[in-house]
Amino acid sequence: MTSSQSGQLLAISDLHVVYAENKAIVEALRPDNDDDWLIVAGDVGEFAKDIEWALGLLRDRFARVIWAPGNHELWTPRDDTVQLRGEERYRHLVALCRRLGVVTPEDPYPVWDPDGDPVLIAPLFVGYDYTWRPPGTYTREQALARAHETGVVCTDEILLHPDPYPSRDAWCRARVIQTERRLDAERGGLPTILVNHYPLVREPTRVLRYPEFAQWCGTDLTADWHLRYDTRVAVYGHLHIPRTTWYDGVRFEEVSVGYPREWRRRATPPGRPRQILPAPARPHG
Repeated sequence: MTSSQSGQLLAISDLHVVYAENKAIVEALRPDNDDDWLIVAGDVGEFAKDIEWALGLLRDRFARVIWAPGNHELWTPRDDTVQLRGEERYRHLVALCRRLGVVTPEDPYPVWDPDGDPVLIAPLFVGYDYTWRPPGTYTREQALARAHETGVVCTDEILLHPDPYPSRDAWCRARVIQTERRLDAERGGLPTILVNHYPLVREPTRVLRYPEFAQWCGTDLTADWHLRYDTRVAVYGHLHIPRTTWYDGVRFEEVSVGYPREWRRRATPPGRPRQILPAPARPHG
């Protein structure tokens, strides 16, 4: 375990650097302090070279970079030079991050401790299992059928391969078991910052314009983790709805940049990481 001395713990996600405007946002990212740490909660990009470029640039600028994978990093686009699928692709990205000096879900959890109040930062890789189904559907098959009927189908169904697992939900369940075992064994009684690309609870998805999409956004299996692991802040992305919410007294931060067509409509300029710790004096919007 390693510790920070000063500075801020910041977070951002869904950089999607395949877009030139988003790549420019990453190129402009700078810490306010030489001791600032940056959490990157997934969806840096789809292509291995873009992921390496972005995380390498950020690692050169921030004292520490902590990465949790999103669904886009795990896609296997046919024009990517890396054609690995599923678990092999994930392991390839972990090795890439380790070469860059970026912390992954497979590495020792770092401890943020600038002022004698240590917090364990746990980057997670926990996916979804189709349990967040739209109203009126009771099975995975019904939920997927509804999505196809409405035309709201996640591209994961084409590009995110679960190999060697039989399905994406089976991969999710395996990761949940692995992660629980590790958190139980390694937390050491410390409070946590839990970082996952997907929200740990379903509530943030209630505002989605298309409820059919929620089935690709998380799992019921993590619904009590923010309480079970004494979480100070839960950091996530994926929804492209940056905001602060509270559940059971725990702060949840959605930290995504999103696509240019989305962030152009917002009043706040894109690309400013969210302050996670110290807790901001005023809550984020």
